[in-house]
Amino acid sequence: MESVSYAVIEAGGTQFRVKKGDLIRIPALRTEVGSTIAFRPLVLHDGEKTKIGNPMIENAEVRCRVIEHGREKKVIVFKFKRRKQYRRKKGHRQKYTAIRVEEITTE
Repeated sequence: MESVSYAVIEAGGTQFRVKKGDLIRIPALRTEVGSTIAFRPLVLHDGEKTKIGNPMIENAEVRCRVIEHGREKKVIVFKFKRRKQYRRKKGHRQKYTAIRVEEITTE
């Protein structure tokens, strides 16, 4: 597999389908902005063949650069019980790390 069209990586318990140049938001990582991180892919696809790891693919790597850290839009959690005067309103903002996929390498 010389040229890879896409890969599937796992970050923060969630799987992401990525290709070179993609900008994705993953659950927050404790890394410096501008640093490079590497993921081992679960799946590689080159346009014709798909290679599936068990659970990861050996000798393959997806290198990404950290672009920014931030917080998502607020999600409102509202609970109520009708006719009981019970209402609870709570907000939550999930932290994220934005990364850009620089290259997908295989050997």
